[in-house]
Amino acid sequence: MKRVSLKLFGVLMISAACATQSISPRNYEQPKRIVIAASTVFDGKGQVLKNTRIVVEGSKIVAIDPNAEPIDYDLRGLTVLPGWIDSHVHITWSFDANGKNQGQGVNTEQATLASAANAWATLMAGFTTVQSVGSPADIPLRDAIARGHLAGPRILTAAQPLLGQGEQTGTPDEIRAFVRKQKEAGADLIKIFASASPRRPDMTLSQEQLNAACDEAKKLGLRTLVHAYKDAVRAAALAGCTEVEHGALASDDDFKLLAEKGIWFDPQAGLVFENYLLNKDKFVGTPGFPEEVFPMIKDFIPLFHDSMKRALKIQGLKIVFGSDALAGSLGRNEEEFVDRVRDVGVDAMAAMVSANSLAAQAMGLGDQIGSIAGGLQADIIALDGDPLKDITAVRRVVFVMKGGVVYKNVARSK
Repeated sequence: MKRVSLKLFGVLMISAACATQSISPRNYEQPKRIVIAASTVFDGKGQVLKNTRIVVEGSKIVAIDPNAEPIDYDLRGLTVLPGWIDSHVHITWSFDANGKNQGQGVNTEQATLASAANAWATLMAGFTTVQSVGSPADIPLRDAIARGHLAGPRILTAAQPLLGQGEQTGTPDEIRAFVRKQKEAGADLIKIFASASPRRPDMTLSQEQLNAACDEAKKLGLRTLVHAYKDAVRAAALAGCTEVEHGALASDDDFKLLAEKGIWFDPQAGLVFENYLLNKDKFVGTPGFPEEVFPMIKDFIPLFHDSMKRALKIQGLKIVFGSDALAGSLGRNEEEFVDRVRDVGVDAMAAMVSANSLAAQAMGLGDQIGSIAGGLQADIIALDGDPLKDITAVRRVVFVMKGGVVYKNVARSK
């Protein structure tokens, strides 16, 4: 039923999009060769190309040639850049039929359709690849998109996360078995909760348990993302894990250790908390969201700002873009850019690169996505405006191509 619903909803979304001219049927029958003209191109690595053309054949970019003809899509006057990569989302998290938070992984037709809608909204916002961490429900959505049954971003998923409490707290050998089980289930990476939250930052896994989880994943060729606050940040670094999420309450020395170990860091600047407050009526009273936590949630925003400001000062620390988008904020992932630049002081170009080549490298996909260069996937978006001058331009995505297929084009086209 889930797979049928995904296919059905994909057809409905395509039909609806055609009706509003967000998509045209031509986009699903792409000519073998496409030429995109652009006056300003961010290459995804921090360089700006001027007055050039991008040549696409099939799903890949084959050349950057200022003389290529004929022009199929004229994006001059816009800012063209690689499709964004969000390193931390929960794409199957949704609200129920009554508008209340139902979390992620709910096995109902309504939740399945909501997940498909989340995927569509995320793609329309310019995010062509996301890392969803995680729920087993991500897997059928990931596979439906990969097979072309549904329009959405490329998805990497952690399947079931290691919560570090309850049934999943066990001996190192039991934790290794859990990691192997996720690999067998089709996980692309392993998500680990090493602490709970900023208000309960104590470690939920011992150093020995964390060592076992990250070591077993590494043996299986899987990356590890560790949800960590305070002491858990250092523990994740010592365990040789791949990436640390959140990181509030960590010390500067902890951040320096991440840099020394070459561990990626994915902090958040506010979107996730702003979303809880914006949709308070939908979250309050649901599991994990009693009324009394909402004043605390508001107080977390400056805490996370401070954490990121300190992290930015650590030489060599590799900071990637992750929004922690979930119900209510999927499709608004770009607001995390605004928060990072406006409220934390992140350089606008650095913010773009963190969601392009850096994020691709962190996922082990730097040779496939994240840059505009020959041989890479043709994931290309265009903004109405220049985010280096006005970061709110990230809200105005007018063109989206993923893998050589145009899903959105409200820019000028030939």
